Amino acid sequence: MAIEVRIPTILRTYTDGERAVESSGGTVVELVESLESAHPGIKERLVEDDGSALAIRRFVNVYVNDEDVRFTGGLDTALSDGDTVVILPAVAGGSAPTPAPLPV
Repeated sequence: MAIEVRIPTILRTYTDGERAVESSGGTVVELVESLESAHPGIKERLVEDDGSALAIRRFVNVYVNDEDVRFTGGLDTALSDGDTVVILPAVAGGSAPTPAPLPV
């Protein structure tokens, strides 16, 4: 089963600079394990163990065919041959509002 996994720039050090890698798994958690086997260290950047189970890290978004896995079963989301998985780090920020000018 071939699944394309698109890797964000910040995690490409684990994939030798590759922006997309091929992996396998019947579920997202199996895919993460497969990625870890091929690219050691990437798993701890994607998931965390809360003591009872693995969970996707708070500031990591995972999409299967453009669907956020948080709404399709999380790490138990089923995968099929030919699926595309996109990993995106959540981004926050922006600029502070410009203060209003002082009256003269």
